[in-house]
Amino acid sequence: MSDSSFTSIIYEVGDGRARITLNRPDKLNALSLELQAELHEALWEADNNQDVHCVIIRGAGRAFSAGYDLAGGGNRVPVSRIEGEGGNNYRGGRSLDDDAWHLERAQRFRMALFDMHKPVIAQVHGYCLAGGTDIAMLCDMVIAAEDATFGFPPARDLGALPTNMWLYNVGPQWSKRLLLTGDTVTGAEAQQIGLILKAVPADLLEEEVEGLANRMALIDPDLLSANKRIINLGLELMGAKTLQRLAAENDVRGHNTRAAAGYMQSVREVGLKETLKRRDAKFGDGRARVNGPEIRDDQGKLID
Repeated sequence: MSDSSFTSIIYEVGDGRARITLNRPDKLNALSLELQAELHEALWEADNNQDVHCVIIRGAGRAFSAGYDLAGGGNRVPVSRIEGEGGNNYRGGRSLDDDAWHLERAQRFRMALFDMHKPVIAQVHGYCLAGGTDIAMLCDMVIAAEDATFGFPPARDLGALPTNMWLYNVGPQWSKRLLLTGDTVTGAEAQQIGLILKAVPADLLEEEVEGLANRMALIDPDLLSANKRIINLGLELMGAKTLQRLAAENDVRGHNTRAAAGYMQSVREVGLKETLKRRDAKFGDGRARVNGPEIRDDQGKLID
């Protein structure tokens, strides 16, 4: 069974699971607010369907998700709205409270992954960057291709993470190593540091995820819920939900740094694509190395 009412995702139910495909492949599944709202609706629909034992989230095309839709307002209003175009009674982006309100609204959509009763598996290939990591790390388990790419490059100039589960997966040191530089790790390295459950060869990724879903389809969904929820309640006792609330507030702080002001000025002058190109060029290949020393050539690329 599939639902054709969505425009940014594909929602299908069968074989004891719901499959949700992020479906903006031409944008590398950049997370628009519309996509996040549809994801939220589909997740609760799956949670309400007792034929569904678990949910699989995956991406169409070349990536799981390359991040928030910065041109179209993935967490905030677009640049044109921030500058105050038009006059109406709706929030723009002028005040700190406006910014926090937009961030919190988008975060409520994403938190369905944590709050819903049914378990969710993220099936990650290609890029899983910025907002893509926010989606994946709110899932209960992440299985990725070995050559997938994980990281949060916007931490270099745009702000802080509006949703932050890194600490609970990789601990403080690797969280800082990756978030203080915006560098990335591969799927295989992400498994080593605990960012994800498992990395497998790309051609075996779907089979691996579906195999796990097959096993959960053998278990009473109410019992799956009980076992998911006690672990998530444990995370709540460790402050996980409070930290997400604080993460949105902290991102407002990040948006008011000199770096973020420079980013916005660059977008106005040369456009989004060129701004991102100039930012990331300074970091060479943008990779961190999990094992062994980080020796780089004069272009900033790791030497094997």
